[in-house]
Amino acid sequence: MDFELPREIKMLQGLVRRFVEQELLPLERQVGESEELAEELLGPLQERAKALGLWLMDVPREFGGLGLSLLARCVVYEQVARARVIPFRNNELFGPHVDPILYHCTEAQRQRFLYPVIHGQLRMCFAQTEPDAGTDPAGMRTRAVREGDHYVLSGAKRFISAAGRADFAEVICVTDPERPGRGISCLLVDMKAPGVKLVRQWPTMMGDAPWEISFDQVQVPVENRIGEEGQGFELGQQWITVGRVKSQSVWSIGVAQRALEMAMDYARQRVTFGQPLAERQAVQFMIADSAIELRAARLMIYDTAWRFDQGQDVRDASYMAKIYCTETAGRVVDRAIQIHGGVGLTKDLPLEYWYRQLRSLRITEGATEVLRWRLARNLMRERR
Repeated sequence: MDFELPREIKMLQGLVRRFVEQELLPLERQVGESEELAEELLGPLQERAKALGLWLMDVPREFGGLGLSLLARCVVYEQVARARVIPFRNNELFGPHVDPILYHCTEAQRQRFLYPVIHGQLRMCFAQTEPDAGTDPAGMRTRAVREGDHYVLSGAKRFISAAGRADFAEVICVTDPERPGRGISCLLVDMKAPGVKLVRQWPTMMGDAPWEISFDQVQVPVENRIGEEGQGFELGQQWITVGRVKSQSVWSIGVAQRALEMAMDYARQRVTFGQPLAERQAVQFMIADSAIELRAARLMIYDTAWRFDQGQDVRDASYMAKIYCTETAGRVVDRAIQIHGGVGLTKDLPLEYWYRQLRSLRITEGATEVLRWRLARNLMRERR
């Protein structure tokens, strides 16, 4: 087994790291905590990314993108995560955000939805979470009843990122209530359609403010359904599985790696009682433990991404990666704050921001306890 990254991925890693250090890190003091980067900053960065050939990396080649493997994308986004500048939830630095669920569109749907999203002409949001149903599909209440050539959609979705700027929502909803947790479909819903309402935003500790959306007897054409009836939850899980690896797990260790580097630099500079902090055994142990855990987390991500690229089922592996990487990163950043002392609590450094962001990842896209339960259930089934 070869644990060495392929040469082309290493070259890409170096290219993106230089881009981050030269273009993103100098901007850190100019940005706030918005879930979107201001256009006057994002636009020039995107032009530089295009010039370097870093455009549409997530998009498959058949749709005009670079078609990078998941392993390559993980390597790239670990470097991007080092910068406080780019919010990981709605990162459009390397091109418009395209939910993988859209690649299951028919050709007619691709012309109406997928290609306009890729070209930046339309924006989508993914709407699955509800007030009474997060990771439990059986608790979903948003329902679409078919009437001839359209569905009548009613219900509510909560904590929907980017809903305020979206043209369409990918709504995961119940179309067959006789099959709890399974009779679920995905409908593309026009956010300007009668009956669609942005109810309110929910400001969070991370600095973003996702939306609550209500649907009151909204008419949705049957031709706006992605896949067959009953496929919606499965399609949504494919998107979430990749997200758990590429976004949440990778973003966590990218952030934690930079926090560790900051802690080591500060420990060498800060002198207390006549000695640098780096000479204190307590500090040395924190640095050593952080490096050990990050190495294990990174190898877990690379292994999961590689297996995904080979066409293997990585749902359980994605659970493991998200659980371990988010918890590891939380510990590493916590240690980095402790090493920095009082200055680590200030907004002069990105540590306190990352600390809040990482805390959220133990809940979003599958709470840690739910993923542990699912993982144990699957392992026990395999044992039988």
